[in-house]
Amino acid sequence: MKTILKIANNITTKIVLIAILFMNATLTQAQTSTQKTIEVNSSLGTLKQINAGLLNVGYTEAGPANGTPVILLHGWPYDIHSYNEVVPLLVTKGYHVFTPYLRGFGTTTFLSKDTFRNGQQAALASDIIAFMDALKIDKAVIGGFDWGARTAVVVSALWPERVKGLVSVSGYLVVNLEANLKPLPPTAELGWWYQYYFATERGKQGYTQNTYDFNKLIWKIASPLWNFDKATYDQTAQSFDNPDHVAIVIHNYRWRQSLEAGESKYDALEKRLAAKPEIKVPTITIGSDFDGAFADGKAYANKFTGKYEHRILKGIGHNVPQEDPKAFAQAIIDVANLK
Repeated sequence: MKTILKIANNITTKIVLIAILFMNATLTQAQTSTQKTIEVNSSLGTLKQINAGLLNVGYTEAGPANGTPVILLHGWPYDIHSYNEVVPLLVTKGYHVFTPYLRGFGTTTFLSKDTFRNGQQAALASDIIAFMDALKIDKAVIGGFDWGARTAVVVSALWPERVKGLVSVSGYLVVNLEANLKPLPPTAELGWWYQYYFATERGKQGYTQNTYDFNKLIWKIASPLWNFDKATYDQTAQSFDNPDHVAIVIHNYRWRQSLEAGESKYDALEKRLAAKPEIKVPTITIGSDFDGAFADGKAYANKFTGKYEHRILKGIGHNVPQEDPKAFAQAIIDVANLK
C-alpha cells in the first residue's frame, strides 16, 4: 500500500510540475503574442525591448550607430507613429534615432505588477533617463509634443547634462500643481473638458469602455484641419491596448488637478520643478494653431535662457510631427547645431 501511495504521490507531483510548466509556457506565449499584435511602421526602424528602471521599454531604433543620438517622445493619445516621416528624414542626415513608447503605451510594460501606475511628470521623465542609461546614451537631442514635450522639457530642466538640444511643441509645459488649482476663463476651461471627465469614476469607466472612439475624438479636436484616415489612426490605436494605459492616463490627469497624489520618491524632483526652473540647453520651441493665443511663444520665451529659437506653424494642429514632419525634423537638425 505504501508503495502504491508513493507512486501516486510521484505521479501527482509530476502532473503538478507539468501543469506549472504548461501555464508558464502559455503565459509566455500570450505575452509574446500580445507584443506581436503591435505592428510598427518600417520607417521607424526595428522594434526592440529593453529593461530600464521600472519598465521593459518598447522602442524603435534607426540610423547609424555612430550618429548623434536623437530621442523622440510621443504624447497622449498618440504613439511612436507620429514620427513615421520624421525618422527617415533624420536618418538620411546621419542621426541615430530612438522612439520609445511611454509607460502605458504599446509594448512598454512594468517589470513588477506591484509598481504603482504613476503618470506624474517626474515619473515619466525618470523613465527617459533610465532608458538612456540602459542604452548607454550619455547625451541626446530630445524632442516631443504633448506628454512627450513635457517629458523632454522636464528632462532638460532636471538633467541638462544629458541633453544636447531640445525641441518642444507648445513650449514650457512643466506642470505647476498650485497654478492648476486656479480657475481659467470659461473658454479656456472648455478646452480641458476631458480632464474634468477623467476626474470622475464615470469618466474612468467611460474611457475604459470607449478608448478607441474617445481618443479618435481627441485627434479630431486637437487637429481639426488634419484629414487623417482610419488606417493612420488604427496604426496608433493598437498602442492603447496596453494593460496599463487607462491607469496611467487617469492618474496623469488626476495628479495634475491634485486629485490624486504622486509618489514620495519623486517629491524632491517635483519641488525643483515647482520652482519653475529655467531651461539652459539649446532649444527650439514650436507653436501651432492648437496653442491659440500662445502660439507666438511670448508667454514662455523667458524660461529658455540658453540658445533659443521659436517657430510658428500655421494651419497645423497638435500632432506637429505627423502633420508637418519636415518642419519638426528640421527643428531637430537645427537645434543640434544651434549657435
